[in-house]
Amino acid sequence: MNSDLINRLAPFRAEALGRGIPPEDVERWIATARPSGTLVTGGDGPVAGRFGGPLLLPADAPDPWFPLLATLDCAALPEETTGLRLPPDGRLLLFGFPEMTYYGGTAGEVVYIPEGTPVEERNTKYPCVYGEEEDTSFDGATLAVYEQFPREELRLAPDVSLPFHFLAPSPEGGDETVTLPGHPRAWDLAEVWEETYGDIVVDGPLHIGGYASHECTETDPVTDAAAEAEQARRHRAAEATPGSVDATELPAPEEWTLLAQWDIGLNGREGATLHWVIPKQDLAERRFDRAHVSFFWNP
Repeated sequence: MNSDLINRLAPFRAEALGRGIPPEDVERWIATARPSGTLVTGGDGPVAGRFGGPLLLPADAPDPWFPLLATLDCAALPEETTGLRLPPDGRLLLFGFPEMTYYGGTAGEVVYIPEGTPVEERNTKYPCVYGEEEDTSFDGATLAVYEQFPREELRLAPDVSLPFHFLAPSPEGGDETVTLPGHPRAWDLAEVWEETYGDIVVDGPLHIGGYASHECTETDPVTDAAAEAEQARRHRAAEATPGSVDATELPAPEEWTLLAQWDIGLNGREGATLHWVIPKQDLAERRFDRAHVSFFWNP
């Protein structure tokens, strides 16, 4: 990560040292910093995509189950800015809806369309969201949320990211939690970041790469979402005809990464977030079919 981004962490460093946290622990925490791309709806950064817009898919692609949130230009999202090795070109479509799921079910999906792929516009205005396949309309409350979905151009701003969560799940799988490995002052350092990041990072609704966050700072949204994905896979396998569903376990939670995070801010979904997460190996192989979308809301 470049020195300009590291230098932006000066307020975090000063606050941490001012609270008496040993310098070696502060520097070890700063060493975990990741680049992150924040997509904003103003400013003078390069255009990297847009919220909303026409739904353009290959002719043989199935109709999406979830609404289109954003279309991203992979060529405008370089690894040095996002920390992710995205495809060098083409479009990444983020679908999702801020609604609770069952049995770890996903709240969205990701579709990658390579550059030069013929596409056609779909007329599906309201995809099915947790309904029957033939039900293509939202109920009134759901429609009220959907109609607030943003529809604006997105510009890229380089950003820096530190962990938001204080604690990690116990390695024994119990209810107890432990501090993040190798950081004895993890609670204090994450608390400092939570209190200073507003003066450091760019204010924008969509984040690409970096660390995930939500209002519950006691868990890591990425590992939580990865565990959800495995729960959903097991549920599908239990309900399906033997042999009709892939019985292979998904990668362990620590092998997943944040692809995107939407800080929603819509009326009726205040304080909610959607996280698109993906196995690191799948991202390297440009395979997006196992990406999982997790919805968090603390109303």
